[in-house]
Amino acid sequence: MSGQDWTEVVGAIGLFTLIITVISVTIVQLASTWRAKAALAREAEYRQLAEAAVQTQEATERRLAVLDEQVGQVQTRLASIERILKQVE
Repeated sequence: MSGQDWTEVVGAIGLFTLIITVISVTIVQLASTWRAKAALAREAEYRQLAEAAVQTQEATERRLAVLDEQVGQVQTRLASIERILKQVE
């Protein structure tokens, strides 16, 4: 083999290596981009879930406040009924 042949072989190997490297880097970068997009979508879903949980907790707190008021009214009425029954005896 002459010097020209070796130059062509080395050039072909170098070009092949360059193409493989470019393809590999492109695949890695695309995979990283897809992972980042998936992470953003997951975070958005978690945010929506957290907001829904907060709204549910606030609604539960409002309902508990109403129930607390109603229980207080029932206790007041019960005390009044007990007083009336004691007076009747």
